[in-house]
Amino acid sequence: MRHCLLIAVCALALAACGEKQEPSGSGGSAPDSLRVMLDYFPNADHAGLYAAQASGGYEKAGLDVKLTAPPDPAAPLKLLQAGRVDLAISYEPELMLAREQGADLIAVGAIVQKPLTALMAVGKDAIRSPGQLRGKRVGTAGIPYQSVYLKTILGKAGVDPGSVKETNIGFNFVPAMLSGKVDATLGAFWNYEGVDLQRRGKQPVIQRMDDLGVPTYAELVLVARRKDLDEDFAARVRRFIGATARGYESLKTDPSAGLDALLKADGGLDRGLQAASIKATLPVFFPPGDKPWGYQEPAAWQRYIDWMRENGLIKRPQSADRVMTNEFLPGEGLDPRTVEQD
Repeated sequence: MRHCLLIAVCALALAACGEKQEPSGSGGSAPDSLRVMLDYFPNADHAGLYAAQASGGYEKAGLDVKLTAPPDPAAPLKLLQAGRVDLAISYEPELMLAREQGADLIAVGAIVQKPLTALMAVGKDAIRSPGQLRGKRVGTAGIPYQSVYLKTILGKAGVDPGSVKETNIGFNFVPAMLSGKVDATLGAFWNYEGVDLQRRGKQPVIQRMDDLGVPTYAELVLVARRKDLDEDFAARVRRFIGATARGYESLKTDPSAGLDALLKADGGLDRGLQAASIKATLPVFFPPGDKPWGYQEPAAWQRYIDWMRENGLIKRPQSADRVMTNEFLPGEGLDPRTVEQD
């Protein structure tokens, strides 16, 4: 399948209107429902979605959006495949792994443009460069691609991977660092655990993946089932992305926009931490230059896909233009009338 707009439709529409027309609401009829599953519990990464919801942005777009947290972090793409949700937020590497298993899923927008995963350490003797990892213990969440990130980083630093002990600590990154169970972690997010440690006065040393030799990638992407992208659902996705983009844009002038809605969604969240995390994440919610919110760089996707294959994380060759699309983003074209099927 090639995601594309029909040339004839575009030509006629542009001739009639003189400009690209973004779809608006549902024309006074009942709003269209849209079930969106988050990648994890509600947190600062999702601030723009909650801002759009709190401001009535989705309602204005003719949508009844239900944001739900997954029962576990591995669930979103599985539930999407099963048709239990309409869209899912996930991670670029997780999407590639799902596709390797035969899932015909496609990323329709990037929520976080850069890797949030970091190599992190605390304490007066904190690891400050990958070269200092020799003979040390590094905690990861036990996710295969994190192990490959570590090997890539060590290889670039000239450190024998056999000299570094990798320990599965689940998602307990902060306790593992503070207790001295590990010398460093790889998997904690610089915008969340890193901000948390800074607020505690622990002076974490944070080194980001794309500064250490791992190809850059979008940490969070919005994923759809390819077969769902027919005329009606495509228009719904486009309206959802447009409203969500406005939600994230609102954070530029008011980083706390949507914070109350976020805290209402999860009463256990700490307001100060979430506010600080939103502020820290703000630069990576948006692509560089004049690209619209949600834009995905095909060349960067292809580099990361090739890196995954070179490192044995996936075996089948994959092409970026089949894995992601920008056609549903604001300003990127007219409302699709047809999506080609395989």
